[in-house]
Amino acid sequence: AKEGIYAVRRVKKSDMEKLSKATGANVVSKISELAADDVGTAGLVEERKIGDDSLTFVTGCKKARAVSILIRGGTEHVLDEIERSLDDALNVVAVAIEDGKYVYGGGATAGELALQLRDEAAKIGGREQMAYESFAESLEAIPRTLAENAGLDPIDILIELRKAHKSGNKQAGVNVHAGKVDDMGKLHVIEPIRVGRQAIQSATDAAVMILRIDDVIA
Repeated sequence: AKEGIYAVRRVKKSDMEKLSKATGANVVSKISELAADDVGTAGLVEERKIGDDSLTFVTGCKKARAVSILIRGGTEHVLDEIERSLDDALNVVAVAIEDGKYVYGGGATAGELALQLRDEAAKIGGREQMAYESFAESLEAIPRTLAENAGLDPIDILIELRKAHKSGNKQAGVNVHAGKVDDMGKLHVIEPIRVGRQAIQSATDAAVMILRIDDVIA
């Protein structure tokens, strides 16, 4: 400290590797082996007190390709929920960036698919029509759940959603803040196409597997 050198003890190997990538420094095991080209750069290295813990913050790194997100909560359960929600949100963003393709959220895509399935069901006869109708109804579970979680009447929302899509508004979805069906395009509510596709595929596979069961052994 007297020489203006900041030392940190018990740094995890994974943290050392992250610091190395961010600062351009090399991880050196012995001080005697330290060379000039092993030294990295950062805008600021400081110790801050967060609650009862002392944390080291390294900022202003020119080669930084990752950041640390500090989450806090009153209980362990709250922290776990925050971490889970944050992890889900980051994964959704990562998928959107990787694919570069998205669809409108708020149940808009599910509502349009349900409409298309019902229109197709009207063209066919027999029991297949019932399968189309059931599939369409299952897709509407998405906007229905959104409405219920927002404290809205799911029946009223579904009726309004069907009417909007029937009139040609393919971007109509559930606006949970306004408590009504709204244009998701104007509200910029989107979701990665991979997420919706995987959800439908997984649900379909599960339904098919159950339908193939001939008997249940108790």
